[in-house]
Amino acid sequence: MAEEKQTGFNTREALFYHETIRPGKIEIIASKPMATQRDLALAYSPGVAAPVEAIAADPKNAARYTARSNLVAVISNGTAILGLGNLGALASKPVMEGKAVLFKRFADVDSIDIELDTEDPEAFINAVALMEPSFGGINLEDIAAPECFIIEQALREKMKIPVMHDDQHGTAIIAAAGLINACHLTGRDLKDVKMVVNGAGASALACTALIKAMGVPHDQVIVCDRSGPITPGRDNVDQWKSAHAVATEATSLEEALVGADIFLGLSAAGALKPEWVAKMADQPIIFAMANPVPEIMPEDAKAVRPDAIIATGRSDYPNQVNNVLGFPFIFRGALDVQATAINEEMKIAAAHAIAQLARERVPEEVAAAYGVSHQFGREYIIPAPFDPRLMELVSSAVAKAAMDSGVAQAPIEDFDAYRHSLKARLNPTTGALTNIYDQAKANPKRMVFAEAEEDVALRAAIQYRDYGYGEPILVGRTDKVLDKLRELGVDDPDDWIIENSKVSDKVPAMNDYLYKRLQRRGYTQRDVSRMVNQERNVFAALLVALGHGEGMITGLTRTYAQTAREVARVLDPKPGATPFGVHMMIGKNHTTFLADTTINERPSASELAHIARETAAVARRMGHEPRVAFMSYSTFGNPSGQWLGNIRDAVALLDADESVDFEYEGEMAPDAALNRKVMELYPFNRLSGPANVLIMPGLQSANLSAKLLRELGGETMIGPMMIGSEKPVQIAPMTAIAPDLLTLAVLASAGVVG
Repeated sequence: MAEEKQTGFNTREALFYHETIRPGKIEIIASKPMATQRDLALAYSPGVAAPVEAIAADPKNAARYTARSNLVAVISNGTAILGLGNLGALASKPVMEGKAVLFKRFADVDSIDIELDTEDPEAFINAVALMEPSFGGINLEDIAAPECFIIEQALREKMKIPVMHDDQHGTAIIAAAGLINACHLTGRDLKDVKMVVNGAGASALACTALIKAMGVPHDQVIVCDRSGPITPGRDNVDQWKSAHAVATEATSLEEALVGADIFLGLSAAGALKPEWVAKMADQPIIFAMANPVPEIMPEDAKAVRPDAIIATGRSDYPNQVNNVLGFPFIFRGALDVQATAINEEMKIAAAHAIAQLARERVPEEVAAAYGVSHQFGREYIIPAPFDPRLMELVSSAVAKAAMDSGVAQAPIEDFDAYRHSLKARLNPTTGALTNIYDQAKANPKRMVFAEAEEDVALRAAIQYRDYGYGEPILVGRTDKVLDKLRELGVDDPDDWIIENSKVSDKVPAMNDYLYKRLQRRGYTQRDVSRMVNQERNVFAALLVALGHGEGMITGLTRTYAQTAREVARVLDPKPGATPFGVHMMIGKNHTTFLADTTINERPSASELAHIARETAAVARRMGHEPRVAFMSYSTFGNPSGQWLGNIRDAVALLDADESVDFEYEGEMAPDAALNRKVMELYPFNRLSGPANVLIMPGLQSANLSAKLLRELGGETMIGPMMIGSEKPVQIAPMTAIAPDLLTLAVLASAGVVG
């Protein structure tokens, strides 16, 4: 349990995550139509013969006609899984699937995990080498040292595609980027620094080799293992360690650190003592990268050396050395030029690109959408992992280095066009959502779960608490909620806040509050008392109204309309606001916002204009520059009809408002708003590209569209998200699952919607 609390995750929910919906984290999806017999004939027989013959005539055609040029194999034998050790090939599969997900999420690289059940390096090498025709690159993972050195070197010699052991080089590249900036801030030159490395495993030795390649002299780097400094002639030193042996009078890590400029740790928790830090040079640079507990905690190092620059592998401290800053974009650049290897020049280019990005001013829109709130300095020497500019800058730097070093088979001719294509590959919503989750964790809120007797709601509440987003308040019958908490494996059910309207001491105050609100709306005291005692949504909303909770999640046991009516008896709209609902559709590289999909049956022109402004603001908070289209069956009066007046008037209201700072247009049919070719038929159209915010003309068409897209669209849909309530209230669909509720709770908690 101690480790679970430290990491913010627990075994129960991690297992549930991996088994729910469908087992595992990846699936294969066809990229071409497969609906008709003709489709199948083109995909397989006889149509497939044409690309087969083309590839046989010229192997380079594989990049044109197959997925190989965007396909990486993530391969392990499970001999060094995370920090868990040698648990075998099969046990490594969740980690390799996870790595495949990161490739796709961060760089749009397709990936397949392969687990090889052998600890024999030669067998491993032979198996992987035979796969060269299948893949554009090989990512080796979680292989123990020294076998990992043997395997990587042999495969790089045998194969003509990029091969990289990320445990070695990924950490090395990010650490090198951080050191470049730390030296810049402290006025150091790499050729003059004295560095001490603690640890002599794969990552430590790769870091040492790369940093030497970048200019730190060999004799100014002391590498220590459990036996102390590695020196020439020392016993029990293998060939990989001996490559970094140097003569020194130091006999221990403590002695080696005297006067050292840099400490680079890839060893064990607590390996660096504060009193040793005190003996380092002025403005020491400390990279304590042991996980999950570093060699020294930053606050302990700062206590003795306030002038230190410190990096760790943890996300809860500044300057996180995180491999995800590197490997997706390194392979992206290597694949895009069909590189035959990932060489030192490409790794150094990646390190410099990452370092340079940290020095650049963070644009306001990036800071707002992704939480990249720092500017370059001692607390920000490494970019945030979700900075969307990483894709463009690192991938293009790696591609150029591959070309300059002679390993690129398909050189890029127009780098401006290439960088533009990189930016278009990913959907900024995914990064923005991650930042929103971080915001919620940084500012935890008390969230009322109105239907805590439902398994779905209770699972979401458990995750909300376990992941550190705040304290859930569970509404339901006490005994039933406690029983369900025990069924779901919660260790401390009696420690949870459960609010039961039958026994709550808050009921008298609730009755008074609600009666004052409703006494002139036809409700008697008895009506109010019944609602407070019997309607969970009313009781839950009163908890929020009276300050016992800061937000509310509901919707599983009532229709949306009924739930909204019950909540509205307690909570008002924000001053001047019209409450409405937004559905957010998330695709691979686009997000579309639909509004109003839940509340207003025939919105007036002023309501439509208000909905457009507020939905555009939500889109911006999700990392998108809004392009708003007012939807209609008519496009600019063709055909004409009696239902266009309010849409045209809404556009006119925005025209008259000088504060409007987003693109908008209307009235438009869906094809005119979303299809570039149709848009070209209207050269006066004010949208610079397909709309990403669709303002629907009425509730009937809006709700139908949202539900049809949910069932048929094949994209992720979040919502409906309620906008405009005086307190953060979210009403989930009755079909929602626990992750849906958790997302709505976090969005409400972080203030993104509501």
